Amino acid sequence: MILRMFGVLAGSFVVLFLLPLGLSALLYAMGSGPRDWQTADRSSAGLLPPAAQQPEAVVRVFAARTVRWRGIFASHCWIVVKPKGADAYTRYDYTAWGQPIRVNGFVADGRWFGRAPELVFAADGALAERAIPKIREAIAGYGFAAIGDYRAWPGPNSNTFVAAVMAAVPELDAKLPTTALGKDFPYDGRWVALTPSKTGLRFTAGGYGGVTLGWMEGLEINILGAVFGLEFRSPAINLPGLGRFGFARA
Repeated sequence: MILRMFGVLAGSFVVLFLLPLGLSALLYAMGSGPRDWQTADRSSAGLLPPAAQQPEAVVRVFAARTVRWRGIFASHCWIVVKPKGADAYTRYDYTAWGQPIRVNGFVADGRWFGRAPELVFAADGALAERAIPKIREAIAGYGFAAIGDYRAWPGPNSNTFVAAVMAAVPELDAKLPTTALGKDFPYDGRWVALTPSKTGLRFTAGGYGGVTLGWMEGLEINILGAVFGLEFRSPAINLPGLGRFGFARA
């Protein structure tokens, strides 16, 4: 009985984790994406209009696959805001070099070293106006803002930063992609807590593994940062490395 159960668990791990990661690595090896970060394209991906042409307040959360081979399994997330009437966007990233919280270090909707971003969350008008002060307050109070605080794995990294801000701002009603390695790092020190959407519970073993169950997040199983997930709100499956497959998010 025990051996059979072990066999089922081992087989599930191979099918749900190792095979998707292997396929993602194969697609990377066969692809023609950017390999040299120094010369990679960081120009606008055309996802935002010029700020002067957008009088309303704006909030965006973007995600893009990370640089070089890390993109096999991980994404980088960032936040963009523009208050009502402002003539420029403000972009917030959390990076491994310099002061971790980087303000306007890159184009607001720029490609992440050649990788085109995807939209995670969007708000305009009154909703964005309500969210922006809370976003700035959460960023100002982020607990890992000192030089040397950044850790690529298991965190705190760029995705830990964005996850913490989103959890502090109810208006940011979305979830980060399961490829956002580091989003489950316990930035608040709690291994058991409500999910960022406050619709379920998250257990994390220091970011090295864990389980999340919530209406917004669905079921997510994290093993060493690789996440297999099932979404309920907008039915979908999330595979490690390969990302999300299913209905468009509500």
